[in-house]
Amino acid sequence: MSTIEKPKHIGRNICRIRELKGMKQETLAEAIGISQQTISNIEASEIVEAKKLQEIAKILEVSVDAIENFSEESVFNFFNNFYDNSTSNGQAASGPIFNFNPVDKLVELYERLVQAEKDKVEYLEKLLKK
Repeated sequence: MSTIEKPKHIGRNICRIRELKGMKQETLAEAIGISQQTISNIEASEIVEAKKLQEIAKILEVSVDAIENFSEESVFNFFNNFYDNSTSNGQAASGPIFNFNPVDKLVELYERLVQAEKDKVEYLEKLLKK
């Protein structure tokens, strides 16, 4: 049985990495010298121009390869490995210590995702009215 590999959605990967770093679209846009709407369009794009991808990677402090091959699974593996290594270095195995409530961060992330979808719907409705 063969599995069909979904094409990588570079824009979505940029969005996820940006959100994991706690960066807003406006901040990324300002750092690159483009508008927030352009960042929104980039994050909605499956393919991103190589030069723009390099600029974004530099601002996000990751490699282009990290953006292209990003997956939530790899993030969880990284943190699990990091936690496993820290507990083997003599630290207490009582669990990770967060300076924030992870549930609040998760709720915040979902709220941003819902708002992004609402913005897309609003934008599409405007286009249809024209």
